[in-house]
Amino acid sequence: MAKREEMEEYLYIQCPNCDDLTEHDILKGREGKGNITGTFRCTECGRVFSDTIRIPEPLKVKVLFSDGGVTETIETELMSNEILAIGDEFYLEDERRVCITHIETEDGKKGKSFQADKIKSLWVKQFDVLSVKVSVNDGQRTYSVRTEAEPEDEFATGMILSFDGFDALVHAIKTKDRLIKNGSAEARDITRIYGKIRKKRYDVLDLEEDDDQDGFDFEQD
Repeated sequence: MAKREEMEEYLYIQCPNCDDLTEHDILKGREGKGNITGTFRCTECGRVFSDTIRIPEPLKVKVLFSDGGVTETIETELMSNEILAIGDEFYLEDERRVCITHIETEDGKKGKSFQADKIKSLWVKQFDVLSVKVSVNDGQRTYSVRTEAEPEDEFATGMILSFDGFDALVHAIKTKDRLIKNGSAEARDITRIYGKIRKKRYDVLDLEEDDDQDGFDFEQD
């Protein structure tokens, strides 16, 4: 008779107190078909509770990967109890870094986050290099340019950005939820950088005038 495998000492499950997927010690338990009935302790908040927990299992989820104008259909492996949300970043099996832009569920429900076993497909986009919008002002007009950055690259007020033909002094940064006039932010959170031209290396700048400044006034202190 084959020896029965020992039960795991811990599980990653949804904590009712943390409202998040956390590691739980299994204080005592009885393993059934695909589940464990027992007493669990969250290693994050310390809450102890008894329940019947479904044992997480790996599953394949369809991924629609967009890179520029090209969309590729692939699969990725997730644990059935993982919680995924729009905006989450993760790596595909081939090490490409992506960000979730849309989640389709099996029952058609709409929302920003779902457990993996409820997900039919994920829409993701390439997230290795971002194209950050920059509005630069020469004292008379405002122009729109872009600078490339990795998601964790940090931009700060007072720093100099170099472009073809000119440099720009950063004096404000707009993120998804605030305007920074003194401080810094990671590229992943930035919606626009505001700067003033500090040095021209050419007499004529071949720039496109920026008509999308999000209501920001360059004359503000």
